[in-house]
Order: sequence, then C-alpha cells, then structure tokens
Amino acid sequence: MSLSSSSVVVDEEEFFDEGSSTLHIPQEVMKAIDQVIPSNDPLDDPEFNSVNYINSIFPTEQSLSNIDDVIAQLECTIHNIDDQIRTVVRVQTNVGKDGRDALLDAQHVIRQLFLQTLEIKTKAEQSEEMVKEITRDIKQLDCAKRNLTTAITTLNHLHMLVGGVDTLKILTGKRQYGEIVMPLQGIIEVMKNFHNYTDIPQIKKLADEVHEIQNALSQQITQDFHEALTGANAKNFTPTRNLAEACLVIDILDPKVKRELLKWFVGVQLSEYLVLFNDSEDNAWLDKIDRRYTWFKKHLLQCEDKFGAMFPPHWNVSERITVKFCQITKAELTKIMAKRTKEIDVKLLLYAIQRTNSLEQLLAVRFTGNTILEDSGVPATPNKPEEQRPMKRKPAVNNNNPSGNVFADEQVGDTGGAKGAAEESSSPFNGIIGECFLPYLYIYIESLDRNLYELMEKFMSESKKDLSNEQPVSAAVHGVLPSCADLFVFYKKFLVQCNQLSNGPPMLSLSNTFEKYLREYAVKILQNNLPKLGGSTNTSSLSASMTNITRDLRDISSASSIIQNFLKEGEVARFSKAEIARICCILTTAEYCLETTQQLEEKLKEKVEPSLADKINLSQEQDIFHSVISNCIQLLVQDLEMACEPALSAMSKIQWQTKESVGDQSAYVTAITSHLKASIPFIKDSLSSSRKYFTQFCVRFANSFIPKFIQSLYKCKPLSTVGAEQLLLDTHMLKTALLDLPSIGSQVSRKAPASYTKVVVKGMTRGEMILKVVMAPIEPESSFVDQFLKLLPESDIQEFQKVLEMKGLKTTEKNHLMSIFRPRNSSGFVTGSASSNSPKHDTSSIRKLNNLIKKNFVVGSSE
Repeated sequence: MSLSSSSVVVDEEEFFDEGSSTLHIPQEVMKAIDQVIPSNDPLDDPEFNSVNYINSIFPTEQSLSNIDDVIAQLECTIHNIDDQIRTVVRVQTNVGKDGRDALLDAQHVIRQLFLQTLEIKTKAEQSEEMVKEITRDIKQLDCAKRNLTTAITTLNHLHMLVGGVDTLKILTGKRQYGEIVMPLQGIIEVMKNFHNYTDIPQIKKLADEVHEIQNALSQQITQDFHEALTGANAKNFTPTRNLAEACLVIDILDPKVKRELLKWFVGVQLSEYLVLFNDSEDNAWLDKIDRRYTWFKKHLLQCEDKFGAMFPPHWNVSERITVKFCQITKAELTKIMAKRTKEIDVKLLLYAIQRTNSLEQLLAVRFTGNTILEDSGVPATPNKPEEQRPMKRKPAVNNNNPSGNVFADEQVGDTGGAKGAAEESSSPFNGIIGECFLPYLYIYIESLDRNLYELMEKFMSESKKDLSNEQPVSAAVHGVLPSCADLFVFYKKFLVQCNQLSNGPPMLSLSNTFEKYLREYAVKILQNNLPKLGGSTNTSSLSASMTNITRDLRDISSASSIIQNFLKEGEVARFSKAEIARICCILTTAEYCLETTQQLEEKLKEKVEPSLADKINLSQEQDIFHSVISNCIQLLVQDLEMACEPALSAMSKIQWQTKESVGDQSAYVTAITSHLKASIPFIKDSLSSSRKYFTQFCVRFANSFIPKFIQSLYKCKPLSTVGAEQLLLDTHMLKTALLDLPSIGSQVSRKAPASYTKVVVKGMTRGEMILKVVMAPIEPESSFVDQFLKLLPESDIQEFQKVLEMKGLKTTEKNHLMSIFRPRNSSGFVTGSASSNSPKHDTSSIRKLNNLIKKNFVVGSSE
C-alpha cells in the first residue's frame, strides 16, 4: 500500500486552522537541539516526509488492520506532548517573577556593599592622619641628622683639602714624588665632592690651587725626564727611584701628560734608528732588512734592561716602542720601494716578506697588542702586562704525499698548540709591517706563472717519455702520472706561501694562475697524449683478422662474401696494449686531478677573505677533466667496438635462409666473446683504482654495441625459421656474455651493477623479441600484427617493414601487412627507402674490392 502526496496535503490543510502558520526553525538551531536532546524518532527529523513515514508503517494492505492501534498510539503521543507544552508554559510564567525578585535582592546587596566600602575608606583616611601626627617629629629628627652628618663630612673634607694643598706645595718644591702620591690622590678624590660648590669663593680658590699644583707637577716631572735622558749627563744616566716614583704621580695626573711623555720617550729611543736606516743609506734596502730587525731586537733588550724597573709594567713601554718601530719601518719601506720598484725581484721580495713575517710572529707571541687596540678605540683585553708566552713551533708540512687530500691542514699536536696558533693569527701585530709588500705581490704571481710554465714544459717531455708506445706496459703506467702529484704539491706549496703573504686580492690572482695551468695540464699533458683510433696499424691486428676469417669459413657460403669479409676486417686498426694502458693511465690521472681540483677550490675559498670567496670558481677546469675522462672512456668503447665489427659484419653475410638445423652458438658469437675476454680483463686491471669509471665504460659499451647488434640483425634477411631459431640462440648466448662482462677474468665472481644489467637486459631482450616476431606465422595477418605490437610496443612502421624483409615476404604481402599495421600504430610512418645499402655504398664497396684484387695481383706477380 502507498499513499500519494496529494492526499497528504489535503489532510494537512484540514488539520491546521485558518489562523495557524508553519513554524520554521533555522538549521543551526535544529543542530543545537539535536546535540542537547538527541532523538531517533522519524517525526523529529527536519526533513520528515509524511508519505514515506505512512508507507513505512503500512507497507501492505494487510497492515491496515492495525490502523486503530497506530491511531491510538499517535493520539497518546499527542496528549503527552500537549501536557509537556502546558508544563513548560506554566514554568515560563513563574520564571519572570522569580527573575524580578532576584534582581531586587542583588540591588539591595550592592547598596549595602557600597556603604561598607565608604565606611572603610573613611577609617583609612583617619588612620593616615593619625600616623602623620605620630611620625612628624621623627622625620624632623632624621632630616636634622642627615644635615649634621653632611656638614661634618664636608668640614672634614675641607680640612683635608686645606691641609693637603699646603703639604703638596711643600713636597712638590722638594721633588719628593714618593710622598706626593697618596696626598695627591686623596685631594683629587676630595675635589670631586666639592664639584657642586665651586660657586663659593673659598672653594673655587682651593680648586684653582689644586689645578696649579697638578700643572706644576706635570711640567716639573717632564723636565726631570728630559734632563735625565737628553741632558749633558744622559750617557751616564741610570734610572733612579725618584723618577720611578714620578711615574706613579703621572698616573694620577691628566692622562694627556702620560701620553706625551711616552711619545717623547719612544721617539728618543728610535731616533738612532731613523738615522742609521734612512732611505739614503745602504742599510735601508730590502736585501739588508735583517739588519733593521736585528738592531731593533738588540736595542729593545737594552732598553728593557735599562728602563724596565723605572716604568710601571702596565705602561707597556716595550710594546709601545715596538709598535712605533713597526709603523716607522712600514712607512720607510713603502717610501723606498716606491722609489726603487724596478730593482725588486721575486727573490728579494720573498726574502723581505719572510724576514718580516718572522718578526711579526715573534712580536705576536711576545706582546698582547693592547696598545694598538687602545689607539684604535677598541677595548683592550685584560692581560698581564708585558706577558710573555712560550714560543710555538708549527709542524712541518709533508709535501711528498700525493695520495689522499693533498690540501689537508696540518694537525696540531695538542690543544695548547692549536690555541697558540689561533692567538697568533688574531694578533694585531700580524701584517703590521708586511702590508707594505701587498702592492708588489704581483711580482710573486708573475714569478709563479713563469715557474709553472717551465714546470709544464718539463711535464710535457716527461709525459711523452712515460706514455710513449715504445715503453713497455708496467704497473707505473696503470696508475696516476707522477707529474700530476708534483703539480698539486707545487700548488699546495704556493697556496700556503701566498696565504702567509696575503688572503686578499693576491689570492684571486693566484687562483687565476692555478686555473690557467690546470687547463694546460688537462689539454697538453692528458688530452694531447691520447692515441688516435686508426692512427696506426700493426701486423698483429691484420693477422688476427686473418685467423678470424679462417675460423668463420664454414659459415660463409660464397666467394664474394669471403672477399667482403676480408675487406671489412682488413681495415680494422685497434689500439695496442700499450695504447690501452696509456688511455687508462690518462683516465685515472684525470680522475685524480678532478678530485684534487675540488679540494683545491674548497681550500682557496677557505683561505681567502670571506668577501672574495664567491669569486673563486674552478668549475670550468673540473668540466675539462670530466671531458678528458669521457674521451678516454669513448676511445676504449670505440676500440672494443672495432674489434667486434668484423664479427657483426660476418653475421649479416651468412645465408640464414639455408640453415637446416640449430646447433651450438655461431662463430661470430664466439669471435665477439673472445674479443671481450681478451680486452676486458686488461682494461679492468688498468682501471683498478677507478672502479666507477670501469662501470661507466661497460654501460657505455652496452649502450653503443647493442643497437649495432640489432641493426646487424635487421641485415640478416631473408630468414628461415631454423635461421631465426639459430639467431635467437646466438642472441641469448651473447646476452649472457654481456651480462658477465664486468666480471670477465675476475677470480671472485661478482654481480654486475644494476645500472649495467638493466641496459643489457632491455637491449638484448628487444633483439630476442624481434626474432620471435620473425618466427611467428604470418597468418592470420591481424594476429601477426598484434603479436608485433605486443612484443615490440615502442616500434614504428620502419621497424615493422624491416621485420617483414627479414621474413622474406613478397612486396604485395608486405604492403598488405603494412596497411593493417598503420591504423593500429599512431606513430607509424613510411620514409622514402628503407634499404640500408644505398648505391653510393655499393659503389664504394666495389671500388675497395677492385683495389684489393689489384693489390693481391701486384703482390703475387712480384713474388
């Protein structure tokens, strides 16, 4: 039973009164009600459908017998709901009255709380007034006490000041500097307390007197030093206790007095130096720079012995003399080198730099450099004055180890040594004199360029000797060329040396020079020494070809095929073992150069100033070495391909349609396998230190040889079923041989790299699929096309045509099959002629054949 929606509408209209209206509740409200009062009753569903509900209650006519029970149940539900609504309405009526009563109670409580707060505030104000009355007398007493204490202290200070001024005048006149120190220091401290009372005449008068005493002391002490060190008896002067105490007085006076006195004293000590090493003297030139430093060290020791006890240690007198000496030396050397630039050569420049660097290192160990930092406005680090630290020796550099990281830093023996080296590198004395040589470092770079040019010429002659064809194949040739290690050891030496001179722009010039000769080494030593394929022929290759011809005679059925095979193989010119060894040696050398060039770039960026690190880039030189390695691998691949080409040519000349039975693998497979077994072990041994490039060689050979093999398969036409089965067997055997290629000649059987196995399996499986298509029956034709597309899904119409030619089909049959194939292969298209033998190729083969016959006739007649 089912009800129509129209009948329900009529019932609803009868149910509602005229004044009634439908209540629409928002969806958000309905969701909230469902969360608070969840219900599974269909009547509570907001999408309630009365028709569906009635049909669910009375699904059949027989169920109408229960209609009275359902109506009674619904009426009961309606009565319950009405009762609930009445209860809710009544409760809501009482809620309004209860709310008003609660609001009145809250207002009454707030009023009482306000009155209590007001009462508390009034009592607090009364308590505050009472406390003020109690403490009023106490505050007055405290104020009186403070005033009395201040007055007593001021009077004491004033008494000390008046008495001290009189005492200082007397002591100053008697030059009793030791007794002046304490009173003077005390008076200066006391005067700070009267700084705000200088408007009082008596206080101002005392302040002026103190200032006059300070000026008198500064002038008097300065005069005493001048008379003692430059007066008539200066030569016989010996430090006195009075002058030492005068230095303590100067510490209390204005710092300007101390600076001027030290400046004068340092000038006196270096006055002799300015005369002895004037730019007009012979001692002033760079070749006698050691005399400058020897004089200074000797004079500084004498000065310390003579005046060390007179000056306070914290004055750092020796360091100040040293700094001034360095500044004068730098200015004098700059001036004299500007006048005599043409006389500077690299040996003289390096000699001066090395001697200067040695002195700077000695000074960095001996002094803290605080006086330099003070003059530049940088806060000095707290050190013990004139602190002497033990000398540290740097470990010797081992330049004779060509293996590993050539540019690895030397290891410091202990933690103390590393700390000492760090302190020396950060000392202000580093470069304090040597900066004057920076504008002339181009002479050093030019000399380095000349040395590298001569070294490169030497390497070229040595490499020709080491890599010449006459030299026997030895283990030394299999490794890295000695010149390669010598070059980078030379680079390391100059890198360390240049870094000691400067880590600024000269390092960029050094980097450019390194780049230049890395390129020259890659081209002149490595690339130019690679043998040229086909550049030289030897009798051994020709005799090997003849042996292959004799072995393959049983597979060649016609005299013309014999002559063509002889013509093809007679042209093969392979590398000798010495040339293969040379190629492998160049490859391993290029690999070593590539890795070491990367280390060199990192070390250059580490040593140069951080702002210049981005300008150092050796990527182009690394690309050149990559190119040399690629060329070496390509030559090895081409040589092995040349060895396999006669066998592939013989394969295409066999009359495969006349094959009557399937036997063992064909002779050409045996020939290819023998070539692989003869060549691969020697190449692998020669590349024992470059395993990854041996793997690249195998992968590249497979990528190159397998397509050529497949092209040779296409040339084997027409094919009988037995011939195709024989070719399939040969292909499988060749596939097995190629999979074992990386481990040929190895005593330990290793699994070939996955990258290589993937290439071989994919390529040789394609060849097997081609032969399986050839072996498939031609009828039904659509099934044959489907089989081709299934086994060779990536092929086009050209390859389909080649397969048809391998089957030896007639032209009409081929055209019909191609018409079926075209709609099923969207990428298929026909190009002009699919024949691999053009007229030009045939003509050149005939010409070569005629030349060979004439040559044989000439040889026979001469004999």
